[in-house]
Amino acid sequence: MLVSSKRRRGLVKRGALSLLIAVGLSGCGFDTTQSALNPAGTVAQIQARMITSSFWIMMVVSVVVFSALIVAIIRFRAKPGQKTLPPQTEGNNRIEFLWTVTPAIILALMMIGTINQSFVLGKIYPASQALQVDVTGHQFWWQFQYPSANITTANELHIPVGEKVELILTSADVMHSFWVPRLGGKTDLIPGRTNYMWIEASQPGIYHGQCAEFCGTGHADMRITVDAEPPARYAVWVQSMTHPVSVPPKSSTLAYQGYLDFASAGCESCHTIGGTNFAGAVGPNLTDLSDRLMIAANLIPNTLANREAWIHDPQAVKPGALMPNLHLPSNEVTAIATYLGTLK
Repeated sequence: MLVSSKRRRGLVKRGALSLLIAVGLSGCGFDTTQSALNPAGTVAQIQARMITSSFWIMMVVSVVVFSALIVAIIRFRAKPGQKTLPPQTEGNNRIEFLWTVTPAIILALMMIGTINQSFVLGKIYPASQALQVDVTGHQFWWQFQYPSANITTANELHIPVGEKVELILTSADVMHSFWVPRLGGKTDLIPGRTNYMWIEASQPGIYHGQCAEFCGTGHADMRITVDAEPPARYAVWVQSMTHPVSVPPKSSTLAYQGYLDFASAGCESCHTIGGTNFAGAVGPNLTDLSDRLMIAANLIPNTLANREAWIHDPQAVKPGALMPNLHLPSNEVTAIATYLGTLK
């Protein structure tokens, strides 16, 4: 194959431009708070090793291929006055065997490693070997139920460090996808079907995730917080959830009024609060709301002002939210927001 000087210059220019773009992109910021390349659990570590090993294998392949390309461009370039083709390799069985078998061996090795780890990651652990948590995706929030402790909460998943957690995934409406990158990869929640995945945090901390499957207007704001706690602290959380403090004393005038307003406004028809007779099943369980870092499916910090804004007009805070605007007077909004701040 003859390569003209004009075409060769064009190839060099395109190569230089590609290199420039690659260097420019390498300077982009790297946020590790939600990165699969910054694993903090067993599953994520396995997946990160698979990503890294595949990357370096492909890098070696790329170096070999591009080196061969550069050598071919230089060695077989058209000489001034050359009219004939250089020696051809067509029909060279040794070369054709080499470039057919080598990729097959590389792909086979990658396949064996991938299949082996897929069996590890795809194992379903029974209740005797892992903490069971039922995860239900809603538009646009998450429900977490702990059958062994009879606990139901929302949006913040509490897990003990160093213990396997089996997540049993279902959807109440449309397709969602559970994804906390530092603890594990994505798994879909499909209506009418149950999927499984397990995670295990190797160190305490707050891990952020989100729904990774477009599920409607509020999809981008359907976030997840995982609080990985030392076993002793996790046990304290379980104890507090099974013995909630949910009815403020009458001496707490504003909070107690909020407790009454919560019922009169009809909030109890959608929300459950442990320790009370509020047992709605449409919206998130609010039992431990005061202990949560965020509200509105982890969209805004859990402050009195933000709780007031949310109750006053949910759509203004989170477009697409299915919670209705009840058009409550400001004094009721403040009272209910204050009451919710006492729930432990």
